[in-house]
Amino acid sequence: MVGFGETYIPAFALALGLGPVAAGLTATVPLLCGAVLQLVTPKGVARLGTNRGWVVACTTLQSLSFVPLIWWAIRGHAELWELLAAASVYWGAGMAGAPAWNAWIGTLIPVSVRTSFFAQRGRLGQFAICVGFVIGGLVLQWGERRGQVLTAFAVLFALAGVSRLISTALLTACSEPMPPRRRGRSAGDSGQSLGLSAVARGMLASPSGAVVSLLWSFIFGAQFAAPYFTPYMLRELGFSYHAFMLVMAASFLAKAVMSPLLGRLASKIGTFRLIGWATVAITPLALLWLPSANLGYLVVVQVIAGACWAAYELAVSLLFFEAMTDRERTAAVTIYNVGLAVATVAGACCGGLVLRWFGSGHDAYAAVFIGSSILRLAALPLLARLRT
Repeated sequence: MVGFGETYIPAFALALGLGPVAAGLTATVPLLCGAVLQLVTPKGVARLGTNRGWVVACTTLQSLSFVPLIWWAIRGHAELWELLAAASVYWGAGMAGAPAWNAWIGTLIPVSVRTSFFAQRGRLGQFAICVGFVIGGLVLQWGERRGQVLTAFAVLFALAGVSRLISTALLTACSEPMPPRRRGRSAGDSGQSLGLSAVARGMLASPSGAVVSLLWSFIFGAQFAAPYFTPYMLRELGFSYHAFMLVMAASFLAKAVMSPLLGRLASKIGTFRLIGWATVAITPLALLWLPSANLGYLVVVQVIAGACWAAYELAVSLLFFEAMTDRERTAAVTIYNVGLAVATVAGACCGGLVLRWFGSGHDAYAAVFIGSSILRLAALPLLARLRT
């Protein structure tokens, strides 16, 4: 789903004739809509009495969100608001299922194997994304040579939707050892997940509050530039879909290769130290895009970036289990996702304003990439709030 579909939505916007800022917005603005929609997750789970059932319903809806994208690719035209609407359904369904998935998996995966499980899961997931992305790039290159690039996008989005339906069937096959309505009660424990307001108040002075403050601030800085790497390569550098695929696939492949090693590293040094190392390493990465437009150089940059982001993503996955209790996890992840979406959209919009202000040329992209690194650096002092 991600390799065939999600990663190519900004490129699809460019293929439809929309500008670089519009392409960046299609990758970010829908996150805010998704974050708002996922606020219904705690009530939805409580109504169904099952995290698994809610997740399956959300992933089914997510697979259907590719249908309008397929139609617009065949039609050869779509308005920006239409793309934003379809992408909002995609992200909304995905984000609505995420809190319930975290709570569900927290009861399914034993603590003793949790670090190695998520490391291996990350490795397999990144390999799958890499394969999908590489195939997608080859399909688009084939379509571009024959003047049928939009038809190629239609094929990719169809494959993405089918892939999500397959994963939905596999999720259905997984068990749910402790549904919310059946969890045992202990003294002072109602046996129910805590509500959003209760968790939000508790997070202010808790480790989970320190975690999300750091992640929100850091992602704001990262998203100042991240949505504009695709238009930078396809528009400013004039890369073919083949070259674009090679550069981006390098990151996914690096994540897949490094995930098992990072899992062992996390077991040795601890999750809080891993997130610290990862954020420091990621801070200057945007600057590495500026010295050269050489394809081989950018592939190396993406390999480094993939390894650093793999460490960050693994640490974030583990932090939600280490810094939060089972009772608060669903609501805490929901709150985190809302703040993450706000930070993502705010960062992308600010980066887009800078890009438009400087005229969308090389100097404009340079300003965005430099600004992103400065903002990431400004977030690092928040590391001091995390326990070591």
